[in-house]
Amino acid sequence: MAREIAVKIVFYGPGLSGKTSTLRKIYETVRPSNRGEMMSLATEGDRTLFFDFLPVKVERVGDCAVRLALYTVPGQVFYNATRKLVLQGADGVVFVADSQAEALTQNKESLRNLEENLLEMGYQLQSFPLVMQYNKRDLPKALPVSELRAALNPYGAPEFETCATSGRGVLDGLKTITRLVIKDLKNKKVVPPPRTTSVGAAHFPDDEDGAGLEGQIQQHLSSSERSDERGGGPLPRPTTTQRPTHAQTTPPAVVESQLGPAAALAPAALVDYARAADDAFRRGDIAACVRACQEAVRRGLAFAGEGTTAEQGFLLGVDGTDLLRLGQLAVRPVVRAEDGAFALYVLMQVLTRLNRAGLPGPEV
Repeated sequence: MAREIAVKIVFYGPGLSGKTSTLRKIYETVRPSNRGEMMSLATEGDRTLFFDFLPVKVERVGDCAVRLALYTVPGQVFYNATRKLVLQGADGVVFVADSQAEALTQNKESLRNLEENLLEMGYQLQSFPLVMQYNKRDLPKALPVSELRAALNPYGAPEFETCATSGRGVLDGLKTITRLVIKDLKNKKVVPPPRTTSVGAAHFPDDEDGAGLEGQIQQHLSSSERSDERGGGPLPRPTTTQRPTHAQTTPPAVVESQLGPAAALAPAALVDYARAADDAFRRGDIAACVRACQEAVRRGLAFAGEGTTAEQGFLLGVDGTDLLRLGQLAVRPVVRAEDGAFALYVLMQVLTRLNRAGLPGPEV
């Protein structure tokens, strides 16, 4: 109804490979009017604990607007449950590899982890929209691209040499993964056909000549970045075949304003509650964030049917210990920032499980 397609792209890779720096550079170069808030939750060991979230608005495909939701996953292996949660529903992946020789083992381990997590979700990496980003090319210990290709890119995915701190090559990778995902949506008939020929609607071409979507993204960049970006470029590698997508049209209630990470996952029936939680966390009102998360979780679990919270959570596959801990936050006299982050994490668990179960139904 809103004629808007939500596309989720996940930046994957080992710890400190440059995933967060890549998103920050994209955030800095996109015009403020065309971007949402970027949220980053960090630990001492890694700069991303749960997710980075950056919604970027791209113009139109046919008569549908396209919204890119960009995420990163935590780099360390022991956060694999969170990696799976963030990867759920992704339409494309940018694998950010550290080009340094001492990081090659971690790169391989992270790539295997990506393959395993996708396989659990029913997809094979060789048939999944994928771009390889060889980062930190400015460092003297960077391995030759030929060695990185032999070790990390057996599927012949498009490759880019990048320096996330300066932005060299970063936007080229974003344009390419977006082009692959949009082409996949069109091949899988996910993008609805135009209702009528609309004046000014930009058409996405099927060719790879750099027009269309690339130009649309470029229109959102600041003029200063346009000259900086020219230093980066794609390496001559073939693209991959495509796979089924998880992309869904965004409900009308969601597209009226910029969304936080929880609201972006929420169905229309819960988006106002999720948005309240996101906004409270951004304002630093942790108590309000926790209350909003608890109410959203309560309403979300109710879609699983009648029963206790534990029974509803079990039916959806939500961790019962997490639900219990979330409930205990209500009686705490003082809540901290990490309590708000945890409450958002539990809410996103519930929203993800609802999406996988197809709840709420269309009649809600």
